[in-house]
Amino acid sequence: MADDTAPPTSAAAQWAVYIIEASDSSLYTGISTDPERRLREHRSAGRGARYFRGREPRALLYIEAGHSRSSAGCREAEIKRWSRARKIALISAATATKRDE
Repeated sequence: MADDTAPPTSAAAQWAVYIIEASDSSLYTGISTDPERRLREHRSAGRGARYFRGREPRALLYIEAGHSRSSAGCREAEIKRWSRARKIALISAATATKRDE
């Protein structure tokens, strides 16, 4: 059985799922073709998600690149259903893998 959460490998796969930590330590999950730019937009007035109207985006903690628009949206919805502990485990595993490279 194939893993439906695996990112596609085609040239059209240009979307990423990202997680941002907010000033209240909450975690925001979103999708973008450029997560770094999207973080800047979240920080600017009028361009970010409503989620950040009462809190400031603090740091971009996780990026999962290589998705199509559709698969990124599905992965975003999946991660949003997770508990905070599971999201932190995902971030920690990605950070550990990055350190080992």
